[in-house]
Amino acid sequence: MVLASNEIVFLNFYADWCKFSNMLMPIFDDASDEVTKAGYDTGKVVMGKVDCDAEAAIATRFHITKYPTLKLFHNGLPAKKEYRGQRSVEAFADFIKQQLVDPIKVFGTLKELLEISDEKRHIIGYMDRRDQPEYQTLRRVASTLKDECLFHAGFGDASQQMHPAEPDETYTGSLNNFDELQKWVQQKCIPLVREITFENAEEFTEEGLPFLILFHHPTDTESVKKYKELIIRELESEKQNINFLTADGLRFEHPLHHLGKSTSDLPLIAIDSFRHMEFHYGPDPNQIEQKSDFKVTTPPESTFKKLAPSKNRYTLLRDEL
Repeated sequence: MVLASNEIVFLNFYADWCKFSNMLMPIFDDASDEVTKAGYDTGKVVMGKVDCDAEAAIATRFHITKYPTLKLFHNGLPAKKEYRGQRSVEAFADFIKQQLVDPIKVFGTLKELLEISDEKRHIIGYMDRRDQPEYQTLRRVASTLKDECLFHAGFGDASQQMHPAEPDETYTGSLNNFDELQKWVQQKCIPLVREITFENAEEFTEEGLPFLILFHHPTDTESVKKYKELIIRELESEKQNINFLTADGLRFEHPLHHLGKSTSDLPLIAIDSFRHMEFHYGPDPNQIEQKSDFKVTTPPESTFKKLAPSKNRYTLLRDEL
């Protein structure tokens, strides 16, 4: 109910036994007071906390494996990346403020539209005016997917001038239906098959899904093409349960070694969950001694030992216990 009735919900998932959870708690509480003082309208912002031992079902639902974990929700939907910024009252308050900035860039001329970059896919809305309900629906969708796509809008005469004769793809559903528009934009902005690198691997682990990875030679485009066609044809219905990925087999030579394979075996497909890579972190790393709270487990050995976690968090793989 809380997630569904507020535009922004910022949650602290903690455990009472975790030292860093206890250190973060007063900072998070003070930040909540600062956000309250900012006077945001009802339904705009809520900061909350979840005791993961008492509410194990909630922790499982959102794939919480480390404490504390800070997650942001836009209009009931979790952001793909957990919060990794500075852990201070000022940083939290500023983070919330930034989340409420309109994610849609308004264009006034056709020339501006023609100069957009090709770094990401673009969602462009053509509307009569900013205060119409359809724009608010687009804004809600944009707030949940602004990291995957760039959003733009034009109004009135500018909208008529900007409208391309042959857009790549046009949404034909109702612009007043958030769920329908959200689903369409998500399909266009997030490819079914994505490339994993050493830089983005940790972000994929936060989604809590096992990986199905095609390792290929960087010049082998045919295998990638066939793999993508197969996934789309046979496994699209499983996209909520599996991350379909491709990987440069030369860059991932070391992980291949742990699979008992080498670059001469490319292309090949492997599965790895990464769920055993549990990191525990608390307030700003510059403010505390780098140690970790952890529970003893006997997880399987990772086939991707080379993938190091962010330097901004505490990890059983790097820091002194």
